[in-house]
Amino acid sequence: MPGAKSKPRIDPAGVRRALRDAGLRARHDLSQNFLADVDVLESIVAEADPDRDSRILEIGPGLGILTAALVEAGASVTAVEIDRRLAALLRERFADAADAGTFRLVEGDALDEDLTHLVAPPYDVVANLPYHITSPILHALLGRTPRPTRLVLMVQREVAERIAAPAGRMSYLSVFVQYHARVRIARLVPPTAFEPEPAVESAVLVLEPYPEDDRLPDAAAEDELWRLVQAAFRERRKMLHNVLVRQLSLPAATIERALAAASIAPDRRPQTLAVGEWLALAAALGDLGPDRRGVAPQRRRRGSRDNPHGEAT
Repeated sequence: MPGAKSKPRIDPAGVRRALRDAGLRARHDLSQNFLADVDVLESIVAEADPDRDSRILEIGPGLGILTAALVEAGASVTAVEIDRRLAALLRERFADAADAGTFRLVEGDALDEDLTHLVAPPYDVVANLPYHITSPILHALLGRTPRPTRLVLMVQREVAERIAAPAGRMSYLSVFVQYHARVRIARLVPPTAFEPEPAVESAVLVLEPYPEDDRLPDAAAEDELWRLVQAAFRERRKMLHNVLVRQLSLPAATIERALAAASIAPDRRPQTLAVGEWLALAAALGDLGPDRRGVAPQRRRRGSRDNPHGEAT
């Protein structure tokens, strides 16, 4: 069977040995923490559920430990690796699989790639995502088409819990992801599952995107929704009515009518709204007028701690 040339032990000592034999070391600047726990590996593979018809986009294959398990299960894997040293190792290790058409390496930064067009649909995504790129990668994968059918992601536990948060603890990122997909935390992962050990806990997050016809009818309507949500989360702890009047520059009466039509109390805070309520509010508001994202509102009285700029996550 085409696959990896070698299969290092899945434990911290085996990872250290594999790095040493290749003359490599984990790079802190790339947030490299290599999976070193067979139970976690098997959990990820079980969630990905690959078979001989599976096409998988893997972001951050590292030493290829998870890649090997996916290829051995029969999947065709396209792996995106930013580290040139690891890319060279992967080319050698998976040469037979590449010849058989079950492995393809894309050497580069996943943030610069057109991720949704690297693999022909239907396809799944498996990734071990550093904290600082989780949000942009999710926006790239869910905000464009063709979307993956499933995503199995290793992310920082705090990020996973924020993405999966219920109404009451929502953020811009959780609204965005939950609008696009069912969200489930499959398991928590301790630092000891990696080599070197990170300073934080991780989690395996599973996303199952909804069918295309479950979304808003066109890109313009979706853009209006995200303008609304983004505006509200610029002042997430303030009353929704007041926030929207300030951030959208709409008349107070317009905001009041829309909130009433959506059955949302004006003193609710943005983080308390579920996805369905945002959709109802967007429908009630209709056209938001000129796009003022990134434009600072009029200066408020000295001492205000609100931050009118940027996307809240």
